[in-house]
This record gives sequence, C-alpha cells and structure tokens, in this order.
Amino acid sequence: MNTNLLKAEINVNGHKVGIMKVNDIDYISLTDLARYADSDEPRLPVRDWMRNKEVISYLGLWEIIHNVNFKRGEFDSFKNDAGSNKFKMSPQKWIRETNSIGIISKSGRYDGGTFAHPDIAFEFASWLSPEFKLYVIQEFQRLKKNEKYQENMEWHANRLLSKLNYVIHTDAVKSIIIPTLTEKQKKFVYADEADVLNVALFGMTAKEWRDNNPELAKNGNMRDYTDLLHLIILNNLENTNAEFIRLGINQRERLIKLNESARNQFKVLRNNKSVKKLETLQQKVDEYNKYLI
Repeated sequence: MNTNLLKAEINVNGHKVGIMKVNDIDYISLTDLARYADSDEPRLPVRDWMRNKEVISYLGLWEIIHNVNFKRGEFDSFKNDAGSNKFKMSPQKWIRETNSIGIISKSGRYDGGTFAHPDIAFEFASWLSPEFKLYVIQEFQRLKKNEKYQENMEWHANRLLSKLNYVIHTDAVKSIIIPTLTEKQKKFVYADEADVLNVALFGMTAKEWRDNNPELAKNGNMRDYTDLLHLIILNNLENTNAEFIRLGINQRERLIKLNESARNQFKVLRNNKSVKKLETLQQKVDEYNKYLI
C-alpha cells in the first residue's frame, strides 16, 4: 500500500472514526465504525456484514466501476457462495483474492485496521444503523467542508506571501528591530542548523529561550509563541540558508548574512498591509476550527 498517507478523525456521537487519505482519496475506518456495534471485537461485525450476498454484489459492482485490475472471476465465485452458512469472508481475503481498491487494510498496533472508500463505508454504517449512517455522513461532510475552507485560506495566504516577498525586495529600509549579533554569537559554532536561524532572527538559541522561559517551555518552543511576522521571515530565512549551504558558505558568514536579512525584512514588513491581512486570515481559521470542535 502506498505510504503517502494523511490522517484525520471525526467524532460521531462520541465514537471516534479515523479517516485516512491515500493519494488524495479518502478511506474511512470500518474498524472504528464497527466499534459502534462491538467495541471489544470490531472485526466481527465487518466479517458478518461481508457474508451477505447483497454486500458482496455491491462491493463487486463498485470495483468493476472503479478498478480496471479487479479480478472478476474470483468475484463471481464469491458471489455464488455468498449467503450460505459455509461462506466466510474477511477484508484481507477480499483484498488478496480480488485485488480490491475500495477496501484497504493497514497494519499497526495503534493506527492499523480496515479502511474503505466512503461509498462502501456508508453502506456498512447503514447496515449497523441507518441513524448512525446519517451522523457519519454529516460529520464526514463537515470534515470535507473544513478541508475546502483551509485550502481556500492557504491559497489566499500564498498570494499574500508572494506579495510580501516582492515588497521585501522593493520597499525602502526604515528602522531596525531584530537584534544585532554580538561578536560572541558570530564566533560560536552551532551544532543545530535550527539554532543558526534562531540566533539570526531571535538573538538566542532554543536552549537559551527555554532557560529564560521555563513555564512557556512546558507547552512549546519559542517559534510556537512568536508572531506571524517572525514566522514569515523565518520561512524566508530557511530557504535562504538552504541556498547558502548549497553554495558552501561557512556557518559564521551565513549567520551574519541571515541576521542582516532578517533585520531588513522586519523593517519592510512590520507595517505592511498584507501581513495584517494574513493575521486576519489566521484569526478566521482559528475561529472556524473552534466552531467545529
């Protein structure tokens, strides 16, 4: 199975249901859905469901429509036997024998289980309980709506960031706020490249920040507590530093250049309207996420 996975979760009337995105296709956890009927042995409701002739017919039809590599011969054999007392079926057997893509199985102690395309997962949820199915669909749609909202916000944010990067190279320098490096800082050898950026932008290493802010450090690092403007500059510095490393520039010289770049960017961007718009976007995303919880 492809390892390009993204994971999410929905809450269906107190039941947590995992969502796994594989190559931009959503798969809903049948294992989690099955816990609605049997929290101790969720694999049993799935196997019972897959013994039904109507279910096997539906699964096969879905594969015929969506899967050019579906093994129809094996499917026909299963369909003929389905419904009889001796017929047994599991997700793993179905996947192995028919080359299914509508149902997938993921191993893992904590995040493993059986997942299915929404077309299939909703059918299983309906078999468990029509009412439960409606709640599953409702929460899944909320998740997709939120994903679309986030995509729109990211697209808008990227446009604003492009404008900001243009401003950096065109606007006049006004004043200095980012700390100027001391001679000791310039000469110090930093084992972690992240600290090169931290010193260039914040004037201190991660450890120095933790030592100065022990309470805040319990819940995050200095980057978690900084403002949006510093994060924008940090993103630019990361790209710049990567290019400096590629060019073979030594750490001391890179640190000096990065600090100078950070101070110049701060001067240009601190009162920029696009930064204010980004801050407004972030507030909207935060408010929207609070609404979904």
